[in-house]
Amino acid sequence: MNLGILALGIATLGVGIGVGTMVSRFFTAAARQPEMYDKLFTTLFVGVAFIEGSYFITLAMAFVLK
Repeated sequence: MNLGILALGIATLGVGIGVGTMVSRFFTAAARQPEMYDKLFTTLFVGVAFIEGSYFITLAMAFVLK
């Protein structure tokens, strides 16, 4: 079994859970305090970028370790 494919699958699962949780919390916070929408959106964007970045690092490592 290729461990790179397994790592990629686990990373994809983690990214899906992480982004889903973050967006859910963003909508909850924006509904409670609409005046904070811009600041929350910026934080959401940076957080999603870091989560997606970790996925792409895993993708690159899967190809390197292949």
